[in-house]
Amino acid sequence: MRFYTTQHSFYCEVDLYGRTLYVCVLDDTGEIRLHRNLPCRPDAFLEAIEPFRENLVVGVECLFCWYWLADLSAAEKIDFVLGHAYYMKAIHGDKSKNDRIDSHKLAALLRGGTFPMAYVYPRKMRATRDLLRRRLHFVRKRAELLAHIQNTNTQYNLVPLEGRVAAAGNREGLLEHFGDQEPVQMSIAADLAMIDTYDQTIH
Repeated sequence: MRFYTTQHSFYCEVDLYGRTLYVCVLDDTGEIRLHRNLPCRPDAFLEAIEPFRENLVVGVECLFCWYWLADLSAAEKIDFVLGHAYYMKAIHGDKSKNDRIDSHKLAALLRGGTFPMAYVYPRKMRATRDLLRRRLHFVRKRAELLAHIQNTNTQYNLVPLEGRVAAAGNREGLLEHFGDQEPVQMSIAADLAMIDTYDQTIH
């Protein structure tokens, strides 16, 4: 695990959410210079940190909404560090926990050289990475549906299915394989409908 150890005059930690962010700025002596809640807007953030812009570093935990802050920092030529969410929780975990406490503790990690770093994925590559992650999600969901069909067949101790259900050609007449139990057929039909949808999305 790599830690951020570069020294600065000011250390800004942002506890970031979808609509709000909690900012804590420490100076190089550890004194709190700014500690308050802000709307999640670039103009509000830049206005708040304006007095501390010289030799400032901004740190944020690697959650779902960090893209815009990383891009804003790059555009404004502000040093930006992305914190590894898992290791940050392990380091600063405590019984007392809220936005104000978290932002201060993480700012202290940033200042003290114990802020665990995550990779800041390049802006031009993020959309492709997110698309691949979404596809993987669909592939896993499709696999769950296929497994449910196989498990249902075993549950009712029916004749083993011929061929791999994953192949569309082997799914013809599959409903009839499960006999005359309408609820079971309805369950399998729902699986097959979703599998067809995922097939069209994935391929």
